[in-house]
Amino acid sequence: MSIVSNIAARAAAAMSRPPAFAGLDLLASAVVMVDGQGHISFANAAAENLLESSAKALARLQLGSQFTNPAELEHIVAQAREHKFSDVRQELVLERAGREPLHVHVIASALDEPADTVLIEFREIVQQMKQDREERLLDQSQVNKELIRNLAHEIKNPLGGIRGAAQLLEMELPPLHLTQLREYTQVIIKEADRLQTLVDRLLAPHRRPHIVGDVNIHEVLERVRSLMLAEFPSGLVIHRDYDASLPEFRGDKEQLIQTVLNIAHNAAQALASGIEKGDAEIVFKTRVARQVTMAKVRYNLALDLHIIDNGPGIPPAIRDRIFYPLVSGRDGGSGLGLTLAQTFVQQHLGVIECESRPGMTDFRILLPLP
Repeated sequence: MSIVSNIAARAAAAMSRPPAFAGLDLLASAVVMVDGQGHISFANAAAENLLESSAKALARLQLGSQFTNPAELEHIVAQAREHKFSDVRQELVLERAGREPLHVHVIASALDEPADTVLIEFREIVQQMKQDREERLLDQSQVNKELIRNLAHEIKNPLGGIRGAAQLLEMELPPLHLTQLREYTQVIIKEADRLQTLVDRLLAPHRRPHIVGDVNIHEVLERVRSLMLAEFPSGLVIHRDYDASLPEFRGDKEQLIQTVLNIAHNAAQALASGIEKGDAEIVFKTRVARQVTMAKVRYNLALDLHIIDNGPGIPPAIRDRIFYPLVSGRDGGSGLGLTLAQTFVQQHLGVIECESRPGMTDFRILLPLP
Protein backbone atom coordinates (compact mmCIF):
# COMPACT_ATOMS: atom_id res chain seq x y z
CA MET A 1 0.00 0.00 0.00
CA SER A 2 1.36 3.45 -0.93
CA ILE A 3 1.99 6.14 1.68
CA VAL A 4 -0.85 8.25 0.28
CA SER A 5 -3.38 5.41 0.33
CA ASN A 6 -2.23 4.39 3.81
CA ILE A 7 -2.81 7.91 5.10
CA ALA A 8 -6.23 7.96 3.43
CA ALA A 9 -7.17 4.63 5.04
CA ARG A 10 -6.15 5.92 8.46
CA ALA A 11 -8.14 9.11 7.91
CA ALA A 12 -11.23 7.13 6.95
CA ALA A 13 -10.84 4.90 10.00
CA ALA A 14 -10.44 7.94 12.21
CA MET A 15 -13.59 9.47 10.74
CA SER A 16 -15.58 6.29 11.36
CA ARG A 17 -14.21 5.84 14.87
CA PRO A 18 -13.87 9.22 16.65
CA PRO A 19 -12.16 8.68 20.03
CA ALA A 20 -15.03 10.40 21.85
CA PHE A 21 -17.48 7.82 20.50
CA ALA A 22 -15.29 4.70 20.68
CA GLY A 23 -17.31 3.41 23.65
CA LEU A 24 -20.40 3.15 21.44
CA ASP A 25 -18.87 0.03 19.88
CA LEU A 26 -19.60 -1.77 23.14
CA LEU A 27 -23.36 -1.21 22.80
CA ALA A 28 -25.59 -4.03 21.57
CA SER A 29 -27.92 -1.55 19.84
CA ALA A 30 -26.97 0.04 16.50
CA VAL A 31 -25.90 3.69 16.66
CA VAL A 32 -25.47 5.92 13.60
CA MET A 33 -24.62 9.62 13.41
CA VAL A 34 -25.59 11.81 10.45
CA ASP A 35 -24.39 15.30 9.66
CA GLY A 36 -26.39 18.31 8.48
CA GLN A 37 -26.56 16.96 4.93
CA GLY A 38 -27.84 13.55 6.04
CA HIS A 39 -24.50 11.81 5.44
CA ILE A 40 -23.35 9.06 7.81
CA SER A 41 -20.40 10.30 9.86
CA PHE A 42 -20.21 7.42 12.35
CA ALA A 43 -21.54 3.85 12.69
CA ASN A 44 -20.75 1.58 15.63
CA ALA A 45 -20.08 -2.16 15.35
CA ALA A 46 -23.74 -3.09 15.92
CA ALA A 47 -24.76 -0.69 13.12
CA GLU A 48 -22.26 -2.39 10.79
CA ASN A 49 -24.00 -5.70 11.53
CA LEU A 50 -27.48 -4.22 11.13
CA LEU A 51 -26.70 -2.51 7.81
CA GLU A 52 -24.43 -5.38 6.66
CA SER A 53 -21.63 -3.00 5.72
CA SER A 54 -18.43 -1.65 7.29
CA ALA A 55 -18.21 1.82 8.84
CA LYS A 56 -15.63 2.69 6.19
CA ALA A 57 -18.04 1.77 3.38
CA LEU A 58 -20.92 3.64 5.06
CA ALA A 59 -18.93 6.84 5.67
CA ARG A 60 -20.32 9.83 3.76
CA LEU A 61 -23.25 7.86 2.33
CA GLN A 62 -26.76 9.19 2.70
CA LEU A 63 -28.52 7.29 5.50
CA GLY A 64 -31.66 7.12 3.38
CA SER A 65 -29.76 5.32 0.62
CA GLN A 66 -29.66 2.20 2.80
CA PHE A 67 -33.44 1.74 2.58
CA THR A 68 -36.10 1.76 -0.11
CA ASN A 69 -38.60 3.65 2.10
CA PRO A 70 -36.48 6.30 3.87
CA ALA A 71 -39.14 9.03 4.12
CA GLU A 72 -40.31 8.32 7.70
CA LEU A 73 -36.74 7.93 8.96
CA GLU A 74 -35.66 11.19 7.31
CA HIS A 75 -38.69 12.92 8.87
CA ILE A 76 -37.67 11.71 12.33
CA VAL A 77 -34.11 12.97 11.79
CA ALA A 78 -35.44 16.37 10.64
CA GLN A 79 -37.65 16.65 13.73
CA ALA A 80 -34.71 15.85 16.00
CA ARG A 81 -32.49 18.39 14.22
CA GLU A 82 -35.12 21.10 14.69
CA HIS A 83 -35.16 20.35 18.47
CA LYS A 84 -38.93 19.93 18.45
CA PHE A 85 -38.48 17.22 21.09
CA SER A 86 -35.64 16.16 23.39
CA ASP A 87 -35.61 12.97 21.34
CA VAL A 88 -37.90 11.36 18.79
CA ARG A 89 -39.00 7.74 19.21
CA GLN A 90 -40.91 5.63 16.74
CA GLU A 91 -41.25 2.06 15.55
CA LEU A 92 -40.47 1.63 11.85
CA VAL A 93 -40.32 -1.11 9.24
CA LEU A 94 -37.35 -0.21 7.03
CA GLU A 95 -37.43 -1.98 3.68
CA ARG A 96 -34.18 -3.09 2.01
CA ALA A 97 -33.70 -4.23 -1.57
CA GLY A 98 -33.32 -8.00 -1.78
CA ARG A 99 -33.14 -8.48 2.00
CA GLU A 100 -35.42 -8.94 4.96
CA PRO A 101 -37.04 -5.70 6.22
CA LEU A 102 -35.83 -4.32 9.54
CA HIS A 103 -38.39 -4.01 12.34
CA VAL A 104 -36.77 -1.42 14.59
CA HIS A 105 -37.46 1.03 17.37
CA VAL A 106 -35.76 4.29 16.34
CA ILE A 107 -34.55 6.94 18.80
CA ALA A 108 -33.15 10.14 17.26
CA SER A 109 -31.46 12.88 19.31
CA ALA A 110 -29.75 16.11 18.19
CA LEU A 111 -26.17 16.68 19.44
CA ASP A 112 -24.72 20.06 20.33
CA GLU A 113 -21.32 18.99 19.05
CA PRO A 114 -20.65 18.53 16.20
CA ALA A 115 -23.25 21.07 15.06
CA ASP A 116 -26.33 19.77 13.20
CA THR A 117 -25.37 16.16 14.00
CA VAL A 118 -28.15 13.72 14.89
CA LEU A 119 -27.52 10.49 16.78
CA ILE A 120 -29.86 7.68 15.76
CA GLU A 121 -30.24 4.47 17.75
CA PHE A 122 -31.82 1.43 16.12
CA ARG A 123 -33.11 -1.33 18.38
CA GLU A 124 -34.31 -4.41 16.54
CA ILE A 125 -37.69 -5.36 17.91
CA VAL A 126 -37.11 -9.00 17.01
CA GLN A 127 -33.62 -9.12 18.56
CA GLN A 128 -34.81 -9.91 22.07
CA MET A 129 -37.20 -12.51 20.69
CA LYS A 130 -34.31 -14.11 18.79
CA GLN A 131 -32.14 -14.21 21.92
CA ASP A 132 -34.96 -15.77 23.93
CA ARG A 133 -35.54 -18.33 21.18
CA GLU A 134 -31.82 -19.12 21.02
CA GLU A 135 -31.65 -19.75 24.76
CA ARG A 136 -34.76 -21.92 24.58
CA LEU A 137 -33.34 -23.94 21.68
CA LEU A 138 -30.05 -24.38 23.54
CA ASP A 139 -31.84 -25.76 26.59
CA GLN A 140 -33.99 -28.03 24.41
CA SER A 141 -30.91 -29.24 22.57
CA GLN A 142 -29.21 -30.25 25.83
CA VAL A 143 -32.32 -32.17 26.91
CA ASN A 144 -32.57 -33.83 23.48
CA LYS A 145 -28.93 -34.92 23.56
CA GLU A 146 -29.33 -36.55 26.97
CA LEU A 147 -32.54 -38.24 25.87
CA ILE A 148 -30.97 -39.51 22.64
CA ARG A 149 -27.91 -40.92 24.38
CA ASN A 150 -29.94 -42.69 27.04
CA LEU A 151 -32.49 -44.01 24.56
CA ALA A 152 -29.81 -45.16 22.10
CA HIS A 153 -28.00 -47.13 24.80
CA GLU A 154 -31.28 -48.69 25.96
CA ILE A 155 -32.08 -49.77 22.37
CA LYS A 156 -28.57 -50.97 21.54
CA ASN A 157 -28.36 -53.74 24.14
CA PRO A 158 -31.56 -55.65 23.27
CA LEU A 159 -30.87 -55.19 19.56
CA GLY A 160 -27.74 -57.28 19.85
CA GLY A 161 -29.68 -59.99 21.62
CA ILE A 162 -32.48 -59.98 19.02
CA ARG A 163 -29.99 -60.22 16.14
CA GLY A 164 -28.02 -63.00 17.83
CA ALA A 165 -31.16 -64.96 18.61
CA ALA A 166 -32.32 -64.71 14.98
CA GLN A 167 -28.93 -66.00 13.77
CA LEU A 168 -29.05 -68.94 16.20
CA LEU A 169 -32.63 -69.70 15.18
CA GLU A 170 -31.61 -69.72 11.52
CA MET A 171 -28.83 -72.22 12.27
CA GLU A 172 -31.35 -74.54 13.98
CA LEU A 173 -33.93 -74.53 11.19
CA PRO A 174 -34.78 -77.96 9.66
CA PRO A 175 -33.38 -78.38 6.13
CA LEU A 176 -36.86 -78.94 4.67
CA HIS A 177 -38.10 -75.53 5.84
CA LEU A 178 -34.81 -73.64 5.62
CA THR A 179 -35.57 -71.54 2.50
CA GLN A 180 -39.06 -70.50 3.54
CA LEU A 181 -38.33 -69.76 7.21
CA ARG A 182 -34.95 -68.16 6.46
CA GLU A 183 -36.84 -65.26 4.86
CA TYR A 184 -38.32 -64.45 8.28
CA THR A 185 -35.05 -64.67 10.17
CA GLN A 186 -33.37 -62.49 7.53
CA VAL A 187 -36.07 -59.85 8.02
CA ILE A 188 -35.30 -59.81 11.75
CA ILE A 189 -31.53 -59.60 11.15
CA LYS A 190 -31.76 -56.86 8.49
CA GLU A 191 -34.15 -54.73 10.56
CA ALA A 192 -31.89 -55.14 13.59
CA ASP A 193 -28.94 -54.00 11.47
CA ARG A 194 -30.93 -51.00 10.21
CA LEU A 195 -31.80 -49.96 13.75
CA GLN A 196 -28.18 -50.51 14.81
CA THR A 197 -27.02 -48.13 12.06
CA LEU A 198 -29.57 -45.54 13.20
CA VAL A 199 -28.41 -45.85 16.81
CA ASP A 200 -24.77 -45.50 15.73
CA ARG A 201 -25.61 -42.31 13.86
CA LEU A 202 -27.40 -40.94 16.92
CA LEU A 203 -24.36 -41.62 19.08
CA ALA A 204 -21.73 -40.59 16.51
CA PRO A 205 -21.30 -36.94 17.61
CA HIS A 206 -20.74 -38.01 21.22
CA ARG A 207 -18.30 -40.81 20.40
CA ARG A 208 -16.05 -39.06 17.90
CA PRO A 209 -13.23 -37.00 19.46
CA HIS A 210 -13.22 -33.25 18.76
CA ILE A 211 -10.09 -32.82 16.61
CA VAL A 212 -9.09 -29.15 16.78
CA GLY A 213 -6.86 -27.37 14.27
CA ASP A 214 -6.66 -24.19 12.22
CA VAL A 215 -9.71 -23.92 9.94
CA ASN A 216 -10.19 -21.75 6.86
CA ILE A 217 -13.95 -21.65 6.37
CA HIS A 218 -13.59 -21.05 2.64
CA GLU A 219 -11.62 -24.28 2.26
CA VAL A 220 -14.52 -26.02 4.02
CA LEU A 221 -17.05 -24.44 1.66
CA GLU A 222 -15.00 -25.24 -1.45
CA ARG A 223 -14.75 -28.89 -0.37
CA VAL A 224 -18.52 -29.09 0.09
CA ARG A 225 -19.10 -27.27 -3.20
CA SER A 226 -16.98 -29.80 -5.11
CA LEU A 227 -18.80 -32.73 -3.46
CA MET A 228 -22.21 -31.25 -4.25
CA LEU A 229 -21.39 -30.49 -7.88
CA ALA A 230 -20.01 -34.00 -8.32
CA GLU A 231 -23.34 -35.41 -7.11
CA PHE A 232 -25.47 -32.87 -9.02
CA PRO A 233 -23.42 -32.07 -12.15
CA SER A 234 -26.26 -30.32 -14.00
CA GLY A 235 -29.24 -28.17 -13.04
CA LEU A 236 -27.69 -26.86 -9.82
CA VAL A 237 -25.56 -23.71 -9.48
CA ILE A 238 -23.66 -22.97 -6.27
CA HIS A 239 -22.71 -19.32 -5.97
CA ARG A 240 -19.88 -18.00 -3.78
CA ASP A 241 -20.21 -14.74 -1.85
CA TYR A 242 -17.11 -14.77 0.35
CA ASP A 243 -15.54 -12.19 2.63
CA ALA A 244 -11.83 -12.74 1.98
CA SER A 245 -10.85 -10.87 5.16
CA LEU A 246 -12.16 -13.64 7.43
CA PRO A 247 -9.38 -15.03 9.66
CA GLU A 248 -8.70 -18.67 10.37
CA PHE A 249 -10.02 -20.05 13.66
CA ARG A 250 -9.61 -23.13 15.81
CA GLY A 251 -12.07 -25.89 15.06
CA ASP A 252 -12.74 -29.40 13.80
CA LYS A 253 -12.55 -29.16 10.01
CA GLU A 254 -14.20 -32.52 9.34
CA GLN A 255 -17.13 -31.70 11.61
CA LEU A 256 -17.64 -28.36 9.86
CA ILE A 257 -17.49 -30.01 6.44
CA GLN A 258 -20.12 -32.51 7.57
CA THR A 259 -22.26 -29.67 8.99
CA VAL A 260 -22.27 -27.64 5.76
CA LEU A 261 -22.65 -30.77 3.64
CA ASN A 262 -25.73 -31.91 5.59
CA ILE A 263 -27.41 -28.52 5.12
CA ALA A 264 -26.44 -28.20 1.46
CA HIS A 265 -27.54 -31.77 0.73
CA ASN A 266 -30.93 -31.11 2.34
CA ALA A 267 -31.21 -27.98 0.20
CA ALA A 268 -30.39 -29.91 -2.98
CA GLN A 269 -33.02 -32.53 -2.18
CA ALA A 270 -35.60 -29.78 -1.62
CA LEU A 271 -34.54 -28.31 -4.98
CA ALA A 272 -35.23 -31.53 -6.89
CA SER A 273 -37.80 -29.96 -9.21
CA GLY A 274 -35.59 -26.90 -9.72
CA ILE A 275 -32.65 -29.12 -10.63
CA GLU A 276 -34.79 -30.84 -13.26
CA LYS A 277 -35.72 -27.43 -14.70
CA GLY A 278 -32.15 -26.17 -14.41
CA ASP A 279 -32.85 -23.13 -12.20
CA ALA A 280 -31.80 -24.45 -8.77
CA GLU A 281 -29.40 -22.21 -6.85
CA ILE A 282 -27.51 -22.44 -3.56
CA VAL A 283 -25.45 -19.54 -2.19
CA PHE A 284 -22.52 -19.86 0.23
CA LYS A 285 -22.12 -16.45 1.89
CA THR A 286 -19.58 -15.47 4.56
CA ARG A 287 -19.32 -12.26 6.54
CA VAL A 288 -17.81 -10.97 9.79
CA ALA A 289 -20.31 -10.18 12.58
CA ARG A 290 -19.33 -7.92 15.46
CA GLN A 291 -20.48 -7.81 19.09
CA VAL A 292 -22.47 -11.05 18.88
CA THR A 293 -24.06 -12.90 21.81
CA MET A 294 -24.10 -16.69 21.53
CA ALA A 295 -25.21 -19.05 24.27
CA LYS A 296 -25.25 -16.10 26.74
CA VAL A 297 -21.60 -15.23 25.94
CA ARG A 298 -20.67 -12.03 24.07
CA TYR A 299 -17.96 -12.16 21.39
CA ASN A 300 -16.26 -9.24 19.67
CA LEU A 301 -16.05 -11.09 16.33
CA ALA A 302 -17.92 -14.02 14.83
CA LEU A 303 -18.10 -15.88 11.53
CA ASP A 304 -21.48 -15.24 9.92
CA LEU A 305 -22.07 -18.07 7.42
CA HIS A 306 -25.23 -18.34 5.32
CA ILE A 307 -26.33 -21.30 3.19
CA ILE A 308 -29.21 -20.02 1.06
CA ASP A 309 -31.34 -21.86 -1.50
CA ASN A 310 -34.20 -20.83 -3.77
CA GLY A 311 -36.33 -23.88 -3.05
CA PRO A 312 -39.95 -24.16 -1.94
CA GLY A 313 -39.15 -23.50 1.72
CA ILE A 314 -39.56 -25.63 4.82
CA PRO A 315 -43.16 -26.80 5.50
CA PRO A 316 -44.68 -24.60 8.24
CA ALA A 317 -45.77 -27.68 10.19
CA ILE A 318 -42.14 -28.65 10.96
CA ARG A 319 -40.39 -25.26 10.70
CA ASP A 320 -39.97 -24.93 14.47
CA ARG A 321 -38.84 -28.56 14.87
CA ILE A 322 -36.32 -29.05 12.06
CA PHE A 323 -33.38 -29.49 14.46
CA TYR A 324 -35.18 -32.15 16.48
CA PRO A 325 -33.98 -35.73 15.87
CA LEU A 326 -36.01 -37.89 13.49
CA VAL A 327 -37.97 -34.89 12.11
CA SER A 328 -37.82 -34.84 8.31
CA GLY A 329 -39.68 -32.96 5.60
CA ARG A 330 -39.33 -35.68 2.96
CA ASP A 331 -40.29 -39.31 2.63
CA GLY A 332 -37.47 -41.67 3.51
CA GLY A 333 -35.43 -39.01 5.35
CA SER A 334 -33.74 -40.04 8.60
CA GLY A 335 -34.23 -36.63 10.22
CA LEU A 336 -30.68 -36.69 11.61
CA GLY A 337 -28.78 -34.39 9.21
CA LEU A 338 -29.79 -31.10 10.84
CA THR A 339 -29.60 -32.60 14.34
CA LEU A 340 -25.97 -33.56 13.72
CA ALA A 341 -25.28 -30.13 12.18
CA GLN A 342 -26.65 -28.41 15.27
CA THR A 343 -24.60 -30.66 17.56
CA PHE A 344 -21.36 -29.94 15.66
CA VAL A 345 -22.02 -26.18 15.64
CA GLN A 346 -22.71 -26.17 19.38
CA GLN A 347 -19.48 -28.09 19.98
CA HIS A 348 -17.77 -25.07 18.35
CA LEU A 349 -19.61 -22.75 20.81
CA GLY A 350 -21.73 -21.42 17.95
CA VAL A 351 -25.40 -21.25 17.04
CA ILE A 352 -27.39 -22.27 13.98
CA GLU A 353 -30.75 -20.85 12.98
CA CYS A 354 -33.03 -20.86 9.98
CA GLU A 355 -35.38 -18.50 8.17
CA SER A 356 -37.58 -19.94 5.46
CA ARG A 357 -40.31 -18.85 3.11
CA PRO A 358 -41.34 -20.02 -0.39
CA GLY A 359 -38.46 -19.24 -2.72
CA MET A 360 -35.82 -18.73 -0.02
CA THR A 361 -34.42 -20.79 2.84
CA ASP A 362 -31.47 -19.35 4.77
CA PHE A 363 -29.49 -21.41 7.27
CA ARG A 364 -27.26 -19.09 9.31
CA ILE A 365 -24.28 -20.35 11.32
CA LEU A 366 -22.49 -18.09 13.80
CA LEU A 367 -19.11 -19.21 15.17
CA PRO A 368 -16.76 -17.26 17.47
CA LEU A 369 -13.60 -15.83 15.85
CA PRO A 370 -10.33 -15.03 17.60
